[in-house]
Amino acid sequence: MDFKPLSGREFPRFSAIKTFFRLPVAEVTQAFDVGIFGVPFDGAVSYRPGARFAPSQVRETSSLGRGFHASRGLQVFDRLKVADLGDCPTVPIDQSQTSQRIEDFTDRLLLANKRFLAVGGDHSITLPLLRSVHRKHGRVNFIHFDAHLDTYPTAWGCEYHHGSFARHAVEEGLVDPHQMIQIGIRGPFVGKDDLDFARQKGIRVFTIDHIRNGSLADFLNGLPEFTGPTYLSFDVDCLDPAYAPGTGTPVPGGLTSYEVQRILRALRVRKLVAGDVVEVSPPYDTSEITSLLAVDVLFEMLCLMSAG
Repeated sequence: MDFKPLSGREFPRFSAIKTFFRLPVAEVTQAFDVGIFGVPFDGAVSYRPGARFAPSQVRETSSLGRGFHASRGLQVFDRLKVADLGDCPTVPIDQSQTSQRIEDFTDRLLLANKRFLAVGGDHSITLPLLRSVHRKHGRVNFIHFDAHLDTYPTAWGCEYHHGSFARHAVEEGLVDPHQMIQIGIRGPFVGKDDLDFARQKGIRVFTIDHIRNGSLADFLNGLPEFTGPTYLSFDVDCLDPAYAPGTGTPVPGGLTSYEVQRILRALRVRKLVAGDVVEVSPPYDTSEITSLLAVDVLFEMLCLMSAG
C-alpha cells in the first residue's frame, strides 16, 4: 500500500469516503509508520458534552489538509507512511471499560512498533493512552497544551475525570514532571492552591501571561528541548473561544491560532512517540473552525514525528 492521501486534484475534497487526511485505512499489521485513530468518548466531562462526535467531524474536515509544510519546507507524507486506523472501541456509559479498551487497542499498536496520534474524545482518554506508552517507552517527557492544569482532585466522588488525568499521569509515574510543560494555562482558578501540585512536582507552567507579557519570539526561544521519548497532548481549549468555540469548557483570554502554530513549530522534540488532540465538541463548533484547527495541530504533530 502506498499510504498517500487521495489527490484533491483527481477527486474533489468534498468527495470520497472520509478518512483522516484522505489517507488509506489500514490494519495494525500493515507497513505504516504512524496510525491516526479516533477515541469517541466524552463520558468524563464536567460541563458541555459532544466530544464523542469529534473523530467523525475531524475526519471530514481533514479533507482540507495538505502534505507540504511551507515553513518547514517538507512534504510530510513523503517522510512518513501514515494510515487511518478507524476508531478505538469505547463504552459510552462506562469510563472504566472504555479506559481498558483504549489501553488494549493502543498496546497492540505499540507492540507492532508503530507511533500514533489519537483524536478524542475528552481529556480523560489521555491517561490510558499514556499507560500504554509507558509500557512501551517507560516514563516519557510530556508537553501539555490546555487552558486548565488538569491536576485537580476528586470531583463528585469520582477520582477519574477529564480534569484529573495529568495528576494521575504524574502520580502513576507515566510522565517525568521535570520534563513536563503546560502551555496556555489561565484563570480564573478555584483557589490559590490550584497551582500547588505543579510547584511541588517541578512542572513548568506557562500561563497566557508568560506568552503575552514579552514578545512571542522571546517565549519561543525559552522553550526547553526534549531529547527522550515524548508525548504531546493538545486540548483545543488552550485557544481563545473566538478561535476554538467548539469545546466543552471554554475559557476567555486564550491563544490565537497563529500563536499555536508558532509554538508547535518552535518545539524542539527529537522523539515524538505519540500524541493526541482532545476536547473538540462539534455541536458547538461554529463553521467547523475548531475542527479545522485540530486538523492543523495533527499536521504539525506529524511534521514533528517526521523529524525524529
